[in-house]
Amino acid sequence: QEAPTVAFKASTQQQSRNLKQSQLPAATAPEEVLAGRGCVGADCLLRVLANYSRSREVKTTITVGVVGYPNVGKSSLINSLKRSRVCGVGATPGVTRCLQTVQLDRHIQLLDCPGVVMDSGAPADAAPLRGALAPQRLRDPLGPATAILRRCPPEQVGVG
Repeated sequence: QEAPTVAFKASTQQQSRNLKQSQLPAATAPEEVLAGRGCVGADCLLRVLANYSRSREVKTTITVGVVGYPNVGKSSLINSLKRSRVCGVGATPGVTRCLQTVQLDRHIQLLDCPGVVMDSGAPADAAPLRGALAPQRLRDPLGPATAILRRCPPEQVGVG
């Protein structure tokens, strides 16, 4: 009741309009539906959001912030719920550069924001590992590569 959890898979279609949504809940959808390019679980998530927009029997407007790490699908989630490409998406971090408001319906507004990476006090070499920098923007890829290798057992990377 307090913190609902919804299984959801965003659409990976390339078209700009009429992004496909499966009517099946993600928990019971067959493998071929989950492996497809369409969105799964949107109906359930939309119902949860609609319930939050009701205060007693009166409909109110809610604004929902979509926040998270860079490149985890925040904009793809919004595009899937809207069923059109209203937010830019890409394979590298940094596509969303500023806060964007998307009106989902009369009572629900979504906020798309850039990825959030908290400073963990780790060395600067670790920033690309947290998705804070696109690999193409690295001046020296050796530092992050070394940080990755330090985290892996030598037998897994063929060293030793």
